[in-house]
Amino acid sequence: MLLSDPTPLITTPVIPVITIDRVEHAVPLARALLAGGINVVEITLRTTAALGSLRAIVAEVADVIVGVGTITTALDVSHAVDAGADFLVSPGTPHVLAQALADAPVPVLPGCATVSEAMTLAAMGFPVLKFFPAEPSGGVRWLSAVAEPLPNIRFCPTGGVNGDNAASYLALRNVLAVGGSWVAPPELVAAGDFEAITARARVAAALRR
Repeated sequence: MLLSDPTPLITTPVIPVITIDRVEHAVPLARALLAGGINVVEITLRTTAALGSLRAIVAEVADVIVGVGTITTALDVSHAVDAGADFLVSPGTPHVLAQALADAPVPVLPGCATVSEAMTLAAMGFPVLKFFPAEPSGGVRWLSAVAEPLPNIRFCPTGGVNGDNAASYLALRNVLAVGGSWVAPPELVAAGDFEAITARARVAAALRR
């Protein structure tokens, strides 16, 4: 297995992309998702609470695999790894960031939106890529079109993926999983409505690849 290959960690069809404003929400959120059958999450580096939330989940909810998303710099890589990230996710992958991700001691999902980007990243040793933003970049039709010319690359599409279209993505043979915020939307997290999040997680976990 390549170090950069996140496949063994992606055990659910949906990876909730979560934005946390308060560290105290992190552990009950992770437990709510786990209760609904989702044990893989991506915490975005969009708030000052992100790394603290990561540390809290790593310390208190050992059964949840925690990725860190919105990785845009080499410093983000270092901070996320130091805080205990199980894997890393970037929205896009310029050359300098690609090298930092290649050197990371954890698996990564580098972001791409074009065939050329996908080919370049695959040549660097990344077998699974984040396709972002999926819907604006061609969605299911794009992924279907590249399946034959790029047979050895698998994708995790995010960006416009939701409960209504996730199954269409998961039906594609080159899709490992999908990511999206609909399972644990920021408004439910902020309100502390973890029962509603568990209910959404159950529906997402029942989707099939």
